[in-house]
Amino acid sequence: MLPTPRRVKNKAPAPVQLTAEHLIREARELHGDGSVTVCLPAESKKRRIVDADELAEHRLERRARFEAIVRRAGSGRGGCGDASSAWMRYARWEESPGGGGGDRARARSVYERALAGGAPAYRDHGVWIKYAQFEARGGRVGHACNVLDRAVAILPRADRIWSEYLRMEDLLGATDNARVVFDRWTSWRPGADAWAAYAAFELRHGEVDRARAVHERHVAALPCADAFILFAEFETKLKNLDHARRVYEHAGSLLAAAGDNDDTAVLLAAFADFEERCGEPDRARAIYQHALRGEPPEPRAEELREKQLSLEKRFGDRHGVEDSIVTKRRSQYERAVTTNPLCYDAWFDLIRLEESANAGDANRIRDLYRRAVANVPPAAAAAEKRHGRRYIYLWINYALFEELDAEDVARARGVYRECLRTIPHKKFSFSNICVMAAELEIRDKNLAAARRLLGNAIGVAPRPKLFRSSHVWRSYAALEKKLGETDRARSVYDLAVSQPALDAPELVWTDYIQFEIDAGELDRARQLYERLLGKTQHLNVWVSYAEFEATACSGGAAIAGNAAEKAERVRRCRAVFRRADEHFRGCADDPAMKEARAMLLQQWLVKEAAFGDLGEVEPVEKKTPRRVKRKRSLLADGNGGGGGCEEFFDYIFGDEEDATAAAGFKLMKAAYEWKNSGHVITY
Repeated sequence: MLPTPRRVKNKAPAPVQLTAEHLIREARELHGDGSVTVCLPAESKKRRIVDADELAEHRLERRARFEAIVRRAGSGRGGCGDASSAWMRYARWEESPGGGGGDRARARSVYERALAGGAPAYRDHGVWIKYAQFEARGGRVGHACNVLDRAVAILPRADRIWSEYLRMEDLLGATDNARVVFDRWTSWRPGADAWAAYAAFELRHGEVDRARAVHERHVAALPCADAFILFAEFETKLKNLDHARRVYEHAGSLLAAAGDNDDTAVLLAAFADFEERCGEPDRARAIYQHALRGEPPEPRAEELREKQLSLEKRFGDRHGVEDSIVTKRRSQYERAVTTNPLCYDAWFDLIRLEESANAGDANRIRDLYRRAVANVPPAAAAAEKRHGRRYIYLWINYALFEELDAEDVARARGVYRECLRTIPHKKFSFSNICVMAAELEIRDKNLAAARRLLGNAIGVAPRPKLFRSSHVWRSYAALEKKLGETDRARSVYDLAVSQPALDAPELVWTDYIQFEIDAGELDRARQLYERLLGKTQHLNVWVSYAEFEATACSGGAAIAGNAAEKAERVRRCRAVFRRADEHFRGCADDPAMKEARAMLLQQWLVKEAAFGDLGEVEPVEKKTPRRVKRKRSLLADGNGGGGGCEEFFDYIFGDEEDATAAAGFKLMKAAYEWKNSGHVITY
């Protein structure tokens, strides 16, 4: 079968060729901003037209090109530019004498085609304004007004068209027509600029009452802060200050009733500026205070406070400036605690500020404390003690405020009780609050309540940590001692020292021993020292024990009483030192024990010297050690390397030297006897 013949397309060149120059020129005309540069050959930059036919041909080509441009821009296929700018360039070219020959009819036709219904430039107010200006340049101002009248009917929200329309009417001197246009414009409830332009128009023509009526219509149609401020400024310029003040007052009451706090704050700020310009700083101050009491939103409130502070700096006294600063800081702290209620440092700052600024207003400060303590930290945060500790300090400050500042002990007692109920004792406990609550009861002479609080402090939380708190035990025992309850205090001390673990046991033992000494129970104190030595053989315990024996007498003086009492005290003190010396001497292998023995002998020597005639200084001096420097080898590093040596200080005691010397003498004596026995010594 033969193949189907195909039709061959005509590949001959078209009669009109599109070159790169044509494409670039068209793109440049579409842009209209000169962003595309067309590089033409030197001979084609200028075209010389020799006759009218060639000029007509040239204009026909340019007109065809413009038609193509607006057609592409209107259809969206041009790729750059927009329909409105394309139409306006086309119309300007037709209007220009060097372009389309100044053919205004053609230019008018271009504008009409651009603004025909459904055209892309139909909703562009710029094209309407350019069309009206084109008619006005040709002396057809009436026709320009007609164009703008059509425009405002289509685009009633375009303020530029209304402004151009009114300018045209003003050029014609048609005041009544301009007034009608203004009425039509304001019927659409435009912005404040339209109303201000209407009022300014009436003032230019000397119609003050009409201008005031315009402002009244404005505030009636749009009762906002800008409208009232514009009305008040109008009255201010006319020197009608009382009328302007009435405008501000009426506007303030109207906006406050509407509940728009932001708009009210703007109005009151302008009102305060007006009063300040009128030389009424007191009125301005009162307005700022009224505005801030209305709780305007931030940052409007911050702006009001800044203006108030500036007013006080210029017209106020020292107290006024301080009040303004306090107001500003109060707002900052309030904003901080509102943003993060668990930021207790901000609560402390706010409370301190209120206590300094409103010291006599106890109810206000009390309410602030209640707001602060109502923000209980989460259990996890309280367990970390970082948030819990800050939170408890809020309660403590609250209770101290009620007791010291407000002088209301009943309220302070209630604060402590509420705090103890709020604390999650199973996860977090705070013993100081219990002690402070008990001390409050003691100051109020309610001993039973104080005893009950301290007892509950030990038993309320099952955690061992509270039992290890020596502060609670000591405070409880101190309370019983102040009350004269010796047996109760002794029982509390016994329970405390019997605990398997305490955070500071030495403090409890010291208080217990001093308690027995103050009570004159020297034998009990001596027994306590012996119990303590059964728990620890620390140097300080031995020295304290010896010092106790040296001063143990009914009068409590160091060396007092008759000779027999002095001798007995010396004997007991010396016996304690000897026991201690024997203990440390038995642990001579430990360098720390050697140093402890050296310190003990130094204390013993000082005490023997203080005994005077009853002292025995010489035996103690013989025991006094010498401090020598020694070397000792270090262990090898395990890789075949040597360990080296190091220097250290050692103590050689006097009794140890005597023992060493006696051992050496016995060795020499045995050697001498062995030699005299007839044995031959061979070297």
